[in-house]
Amino acid sequence: MIQEKLLAQFHQQFDNTVVQSISEYGIIKHFKKDDIIMDIGQDLTHVPLLLEGNIKVLREDSNDNELLLYVLEMGDTCSMSLTCCMSRSKSKIRAVADKDSSVIMIPNDKMMEWFHNNEIWRNFILNSYQIRFNEMLETIDTLAFMKMDERLFKYLVDHVKLNASSTISKTHQDIAEDLNTSRVVISRILKQLENEKKIALSRNKIEVLEF
Repeated sequence: MIQEKLLAQFHQQFDNTVVQSISEYGIIKHFKKDDIIMDIGQDLTHVPLLLEGNIKVLREDSNDNELLLYVLEMGDTCSMSLTCCMSRSKSKIRAVADKDSSVIMIPNDKMMEWFHNNEIWRNFILNSYQIRFNEMLETIDTLAFMKMDERLFKYLVDHVKLNASSTISKTHQDIAEDLNTSRVVISRILKQLENEKKIALSRNKIEVLEF
């Protein structure tokens, strides 16, 4: 069962050796939307490989305010958790299911063994680092150089591309928490975007009209 899912998702990235190894040692776990997959301060014993769904990766400040760093899609792994696993340090991030998701959890020792012994797995891990690093740079640029209305519209467009749907099922409070601002600010800017004909608002749904 695991092998079939891996072949369907990773047939262009992994060879049969990697697929067979993950099938042998990996553990499939299922998470409902908003379930915490890993948390800040947690000892990490496994590396996640996302089979289905999306996962939000968040940081938290001393006042419990969260900031969205990036979103993992099907076929991704989390470079932040990889770093913690390799250094045997506690998790610096919180990973939350953005929708119902399935994950293969790979033991740390196997992840490290394959990294040293299998070029295809090593390239996958290094490429994942580069992708997540670029996404974090984009998050920093967004915070440093964009106004909140620009950040919000980019957030909406990114969700459209991520889910291949122009309809976003999120509350104003959900969005405010992702962008580390208040619900009042988000509601005001969403109304402004609606007046500009960029979006259409309905109860707990946003239709993006321009992207």
